[in-house]
Amino acid sequence: MFDLTLFGSVFVTLFVIMDPPGVTPIFLALTSGRTAKVQRRMAWQAAAVALGVITVFGICGQQILDYLHVTVPALRISGGLLLLLIALDLLTGKADEPTQTKDVNVALVPLGMPLLAGPGAIVTVILAVQHADGAGQQLAVWLAIVAMHTVLWLTMRYSLTVIRLIKEGGVVLVTRLSGMLLSAIAVQSVATGVFGFIHGSGSS
Repeated sequence: MFDLTLFGSVFVTLFVIMDPPGVTPIFLALTSGRTAKVQRRMAWQAAAVALGVITVFGICGQQILDYLHVTVPALRISGGLLLLLIALDLLTGKADEPTQTKDVNVALVPLGMPLLAGPGAIVTVILAVQHADGAGQQLAVWLAIVAMHTVLWLTMRYSLTVIRLIKEGGVVLVTRLSGMLLSAIAVQSVATGVFGFIHGSGSS
């Protein structure tokens, strides 16, 4: 039977990790300067890319990490460093340049991965799929994953109305604030990965 409790647990965990409200200002900053049609397309592209990455790792994530000899702390540090580069662009204003805003599909990187489908979400899904017993629990886990990405898409899709309200000056402010938030997320990801390496070496 369908496990409603497991569905709620996985959904809430992913909601906290993927943080749709927190992603909103970063999405607005990274997609500023594009037409509304392109922004709407990038909203679903980012959600679709994240869902695709999460699905792949949910099905064979542990095998991929084992084959590449990649540890979870290494995954966290690499994702954190990538986010830090994007955060520096937002803080210095480089993301406002035409080459950044019009030619680069930020729906793929960094929005789809590693911002949405980051190390935390990937590890959560791998563990949830591994520990799910029977068809009912597996169904609950995968429905929770799909529901979470639907929420992400809706949040980004309808956050575009904010741009029309805050105008150009507000977008610049949101961009700088997003750079600060994203840099903090990046540093936390790197720090978590470093601590993971320390604890891992200490226990071995």
